Formats: sequence, C-alpha cells, structure tokens
Amino acid sequence: MTKTIKTIAAATLTLAVTLPLTACEGRIPTPSGSDASTTAATATPDLTETQEAAIRKAILDAYNNAGDAKKTDGLDARVTGPAYDIYASRIRISQTGSLDPLATIPGDIAQTVIPTDSGWPRSIFSITTTTEDQQSKRLLVMIQNSARENYKLWAMVRLFSGVQMPSFAVPKIGSQMGDAKDNGLVATPEEAVKEYADVLANGAKSQYASKVADDQLRQKLTETTQQVQTGIEANKGTQQQTFTPVDGAIHVMRSTDGGDLVVAQINHEWVRQAGEGRESLPASDDERVLFGDTKATSSLKATYTIVVAIYVPSKDSGKQITAVGADRQVVKVEAVK
Repeated sequence: MTKTIKTIAAATLTLAVTLPLTACEGRIPTPSGSDASTTAATATPDLTETQEAAIRKAILDAYNNAGDAKKTDGLDARVTGPAYDIYASRIRISQTGSLDPLATIPGDIAQTVIPTDSGWPRSIFSITTTTEDQQSKRLLVMIQNSARENYKLWAMVRLFSGVQMPSFAVPKIGSQMGDAKDNGLVATPEEAVKEYADVLANGAKSQYASKVADDQLRQKLTETTQQVQTGIEANKGTQQQTFTPVDGAIHVMRSTDGGDLVVAQINHEWVRQAGEGRESLPASDDERVLFGDTKATSSLKATYTIVVAIYVPSKDSGKQITAVGADRQVVKVEAVK
C-alpha cells in the first residue's frame, strides 16, 4: 500500500520544515554523526499497526472514562508523566463546569511511528486525525518502560494550526528512537530543549534567538504576558517567569532527513507580585479554580506544565530549531508569603 509522503511545515513560519516521520521499507534514518549501526535488513518495527491500535484504544478508554467521570481514579494505569499532570488538572477544573475541549483526543490516527529498536524503554509516536470540532491533530507519545508494563500515554501535543502532517503507510512502518544526546544536529535534543526554554523566557534577548524559529506557543505566551503586565503596572506590581526543562523528560524519534523529532517537558513558574497593600489574584478562570478559597497575599505563584514537540535539524541543513506543537496547562496556583 502506497501513499504520498508529505512534510511537516508550520504555516506561520517563513522556513518550511521537512519532517518525514517514518523509515521507508524498514530502513532506519540516522542523523549524521550518530552511532546507530542497525541495517535495513534487521530494522523491523517492534509492533504491528494492529497492536498499536489496540494499545492506543486501551489508553484512550481509560483516558476518556476518567474525563467522563471527572475523576482520576485509576488513570495512572494508562497515563503518566506530563500527560497525567495536565489531564488531572483539567479534570479537577472540569468539576466546576465542563471538560476543556483542548483535552480531546480523537480515536482515529493519520499515521503512527513504531520504534525499530530492541530493548526498553520504548516509545510510539502516533498522530491523530483532527477533532470533530476541527481542532488540530494530536501527537501522542506512548511509552513502555519494560516488557512487563503496559504502554502509557506520556504526552499529548496539540499540533499548531496550519501544520501538515505525514499521512502514509508502507509495508514496515517504523523509525529508530533517538537519544537526548544525539549528535550531528544543530544542537543535541537535550541542548535544543534548553535553548528553546531560554527563548521562551527571554524572547529576542535570548542568546539562542537566531537559532529558534518563531511559533504559536511563543506568540501566545508573549500576548498573555503583555496583557497581565498591563494590569500589574496599574497596581504597581511586578512579574517573573522561569522555564525549566525537566531532566529525563524527553523522547526522541529520528527522521529520514537526519533530524530529530523531540517531545519534552518544560515547567513554567510564573510569580506575580501586587503593589504595596494589594493582593495578587489569579489571572485566568483555570487559575481561579485551582486557587480556590486560598487566602490571597501580595504574591502568587502559578505553575504550568508544558509539553512541546520540537524539530531539531541536522547540523549542515541551514534550518532553525522549530516547535511544531505544544500543550500548556496550569497545574498549581498558590499564594506566596
């Protein structure tokens, strides 16, 4: 069965990013300089498409059941890492209303990328169709830490609007998992996430600004920060934000053009101080629900979990590090004494 291989390219970017996500006929893509030596003759996906579908269904059954019940009981059997933190927060918030549509994960997929690596841990990257209300596709990262454990949803990334995802099937759908320290790229995946976090924090003033393309997450954060700043200045207050990559919270899949698709967690802490004699209050409906009946003080700290999918190109490609999707959710709001 043959279909046309498309590219991943963010429409808002001036630089198109070509990102084939699977190997052709079982061939393993290897970034320049990597130490991978598996040959096409031995490169076969660890699972069939039927097995991937069964794993994904079991995960989504647990995911949707928790959302319908507005309870997290048993959710950790099939959801973990940042996906759990984000969804648990949305479930808690939904108890005062309805579940955020951003939490929706379609049951059908456009493509899947199954690892060809032996051993554990393993990760599957699957890309869903659009939602019924035409939200963007989701990139799911499902991980298995050992042979005796169930696969769990580790991350759900909402792809940026305008992104065109690959949609194809070949006899052997798979790719080689990468590593946080893959070389032959404009930066190792681990370094790329740190550089991206620095750009989130410092914008055009970041020393890495020229290496990282603009994207919709950065634009939204800038807009939100400016809106809050207007209110803070009126109250003679201040705000500080930090963006910290979480050690080890990274999964990598190598692409056929020598680049890496990286999904990682970044924690975002946002501290806001009101002027003298004033109280610092939540800045959004979600923050207000999580803050609850906490007694307000002059300072407030909101903690957000961010998962971001970043394309890291090969060293000689001339391309920038480019985020292709993200999810961001406040998970804790507290008064600071």
